[in-house]
Amino acid sequence: MQETFLTEFEKRGYFSQCTDHSGLDELMSKGKIMAYIGFDCTAPSLHVGSLLQIMCLRLLQKYGHQPIVLLGGGTTLIGDPSGKEETRKILSKKEIDKNIKSIEDVFKIFLKSKNSKTKPIFVNNYSWLSKLNYINFLREIGKHFTINKMLTFDSVKLRLEREQSLSYMEFNYMMLQAYDFFELNKRHKCILQIGGSDQWGNIVNGTDLIKRKEKKLAYGLTTPLLTLASGAKMGKTEKGAIWLNKKMLSPYDYWQFWRNTDDKDVINFLKLFTDIDLEQIESLISSNQNINKLKVLLANETTTMLHGSKTAKDSELTAQKTFGDKSIGKNLPIIKIKKNSLVNGMNILDLVLLTPLANSKGEIRRLIKNNGLKINNETVSDETIIIDQNNFDQDNNMKVSHGKKQHLIVKII
Repeated sequence: MQETFLTEFEKRGYFSQCTDHSGLDELMSKGKIMAYIGFDCTAPSLHVGSLLQIMCLRLLQKYGHQPIVLLGGGTTLIGDPSGKEETRKILSKKEIDKNIKSIEDVFKIFLKSKNSKTKPIFVNNYSWLSKLNYINFLREIGKHFTINKMLTFDSVKLRLEREQSLSYMEFNYMMLQAYDFFELNKRHKCILQIGGSDQWGNIVNGTDLIKRKEKKLAYGLTTPLLTLASGAKMGKTEKGAIWLNKKMLSPYDYWQFWRNTDDKDVINFLKLFTDIDLEQIESLISSNQNINKLKVLLANETTTMLHGSKTAKDSELTAQKTFGDKSIGKNLPIIKIKKNSLVNGMNILDLVLLTPLANSKGEIRRLIKNNGLKINNETVSDETIIIDQNNFDQDNNMKVSHGKKQHLIVKII
């Protein structure tokens, strides 16, 4: 059977629901379509929780379809209530515009732009939402939405069941998202919206609106909401979000995130987050590859995609040195301190507080008490020790470790 976008989409584990599976598969097999995914712009970068959607856009390109990346300059001003227990922080337009520019740069790494037929189209829904006349919008669009149906969608229902407030502003969000699909259908002949399963209601609203207003067929496709084997939300860790922007997260920390994947998640993540051929992945499974080798493969493939193959290899070598040779790997995150700050030495608590390894002196004291803090691979047992230039090597580097997995370099400049 000929491989199609939807067959690989399902085999890789991207599939959750589709408004018309057979109709969409037939359409995409016969010709090329335009499809879009929308992204909120609440931060200067997306994190790996958005990577599944980005991989869907890459898969669209692989099969010759053209992806539209909708950056929600308009809807971010409102805030998507989906999956939220409270109203999102309201950002200014200036903050959102700055975030959009930064997020676009991430997509330009993951998506190919050389082929004019498949290169991504970037749109900002502020360009049409900001021009809406509220009275006309209610007359032309609002009449197609019933409160009865809107109350059944999870984004609304869950908040109300928990007796958590839902503002009228947020309640309008689903109409605006449906209108986005309607606009993209008119402007770009876009016939498919892809999103997380928590967006199902909003996506169906869009397909229904296009059908009612334009008398055309449009389709919705959703991906499952992912959690790690530990139960944690994808993209979040104890250290914070795993950003897709190297200014916000070092390539080594990104590599380590994937290297530390739970055994139960490795095969699934190779399918979801790499371009490795599915037959090759099945071959790795059947050959009973060592799980740690698969984790390194996952870390190298994902890091190569974002940071390049050299950086991925450097991160692997750094990890080998850090954990195997217990030396200082060159690709560890670096925290710089000025030479004059060490003239009279610096207390260990004050020094570690300059790093992201701990948030308070109390936390550092607990680390020391539990033998969880190391300087140059030596366990720190005294919270009163003074760090001076003698603790640094000839390159002015000193390795600081929190437990077995968090390491960085403090460098004198």
